[in-house]
Amino acid sequence: MNNQLIIPMALYLIAVFALAIYSRKKGEQSKGFLNEYLLGNRSMGGFVLAMTLAATYASASSFIGGPGAAYKMGLGWVLLAMIQLPAAWLTLGVLGKKFAIESRRHNALTLNDMLYARYQNRAVVIFASLALLLAFFGTMVVQFVGGARLLQTVTGLSYTHGLMLFAFTVGLYTTIGGFRAVVMTDTVQGVMMIIGTIALLVGIIHAGGSLGEMITELHTIDPALVTPYGPDAFLTEPFMLSFWVLVCFGVIGLPHAAVRCMSYKSSSSLHKGMMISTAMVAFLMLGMHLAGALGRAIVPDIANPDQIMPTLMMTVLPPVVAGVFLAGPMAAIMSTIDSQLIQASATLLKDLYLNYINPKAADAPETESKLPTLSLWVTGIFSLLVFVAATNPPDMIIWLNLLAFGGMQAVFLWPLVLGLYWKKATAGGALASMITGLSSYAALSTFKPDIAGVHAIVPALTVSLIAFVLVSLWQYPRIKPAIA
Repeated sequence: MNNQLIIPMALYLIAVFALAIYSRKKGEQSKGFLNEYLLGNRSMGGFVLAMTLAATYASASSFIGGPGAAYKMGLGWVLLAMIQLPAAWLTLGVLGKKFAIESRRHNALTLNDMLYARYQNRAVVIFASLALLLAFFGTMVVQFVGGARLLQTVTGLSYTHGLMLFAFTVGLYTTIGGFRAVVMTDTVQGVMMIIGTIALLVGIIHAGGSLGEMITELHTIDPALVTPYGPDAFLTEPFMLSFWVLVCFGVIGLPHAAVRCMSYKSSSSLHKGMMISTAMVAFLMLGMHLAGALGRAIVPDIANPDQIMPTLMMTVLPPVVAGVFLAGPMAAIMSTIDSQLIQASATLLKDLYLNYINPKAADAPETESKLPTLSLWVTGIFSLLVFVAATNPPDMIIWLNLLAFGGMQAVFLWPLVLGLYWKKATAGGALASMITGLSSYAALSTFKPDIAGVHAIVPALTVSLIAFVLVSLWQYPRIKPAIA
């Protein structure tokens, strides 16, 4: 175990806990536990909004799984990854202002609060809550696996011990600080991601001699590594086009990204956040995936592609510098899973328990004092379940992450977007869209029929859109919409 690597990582984790404790004390001065814990009292400025959105989007898949795929597929995967460039801009542009206005008008604290305010239907909220928990379970398993593999590579700990350390750290600081701790640490983590990406690219190019030499070496290993289509022509045009739907357009329907649109403080914050987050996502996606692809020229044989990023940092950077900047991928992983833990906790505690399981508790005066303890138990139990699932990890985490991403989009994309912008959208249409979207996506992902190289998310979203429109047009004349 190299102390020059461990000490900077330990200092980073201590700083994260310090931020969480500070956020806890700051939150105690605010009015209302739920408003503070779930949305940080809607107080984010533009820079913080950009950092938390970009950091949440850049997850273990971006810093561990994506570069691992680029290591295996070559420069074609780098090109594919750049499809994600406008993801943050689209999310804030489509949902941002109208989402914030409606959430304030209805005093909505969660995504499901927004769905209920729009559709006034409990079935929509319950189905959305269960689907969200299922999808978050999958994506959080990815983050736990990524964090454990990072610690395993860096510290020499076993995978299980690395998983235990990571799960304890993330679960504890999220529980302590809530949403405010999440966005504050996301801001620090976003800066660390940028600095770490720059340091790694400089180290790789220095170790490889030059960019041209490394590309020549990739061509020597396999000429397909320097083509747009990758080995075995895996990256076909239909797959690339449908991948854009999955990792860019469909991101509008990701709950942990959409909730950011409820928590900024002003229109100027939104506009500033759109510009900064777009630039940050573009830089991170290019930098990290290019590093993974070029890394094959430096480390041609590695047991697991998901280990390429920490391996490269330890190979091309001095130990102390590597220890500092290994906090970059750790930051990316933590900033995604803490957001999802907050959302999962909100879904279980508020959307299901307080609204449906024990609605009397929501009106009881003593409930407010019990909510912090309840949130601690909910977050802790959910973290424990994810930890157990992560003890048996997949070979490459990117596929599990994309599977869960698609599931969330199939459920939430059209109910969110059409609910905001289409007056004729109805509860029946939303529920039909959710059910057909999720079931068709699950069926296509399970049985994998030949659909001409198109990813399952495209037909799933098409079917769910058709179901939404047809049912809404049939139902609209018979009911009065809840809101215009």
